Amino acid sequence: MNLENLGLFKLMSRKMGWLTERQNVIAANIANADTPDYKGRDLKPFTFRDALSDSRRLQPSATNASHLQGTRGAGGLNQEQRQRNPYETAPDGNTVVLEEQMLKQGQTGMDFQTITNLYKKQVNLIRSSIRSGG
Repeated sequence: MNLENLGLFKLMSRKMGWLTERQNVIAANIANADTPDYKGRDLKPFTFRDALSDSRRLQPSATNASHLQGTRGAGGLNQEQRQRNPYETAPDGNTVVLEEQMLKQGQTGMDFQTITNLYKKQVNLIRSSIRSGG
């Protein structure tokens, strides 16, 4: 049984992938904390609402001429992210604040651990139901 085909596991996997990528971005920011004119980066926040309205989802097909087309709301993963203005910029033009990056790194690590624990709990729940026969 491939757990990646189940919706909850797919969302948790995508969140863990996003958290991994965010750690890479934060690490690059920290590594370039002394680089002149380096602008700190971050990923667009991951929300389950955006993940559920992802454009990669299957679109319904009209099997009858009287079917309505429907509409897609604004948002989703393609929505533009607003750039925030850093509150602190070094004289050399660098916008990386190490304290801020360390906070982001810690929060990202805690979020990853939370999702990992939730993933394990769900797998154990499935194993338990398989063992009990129903």
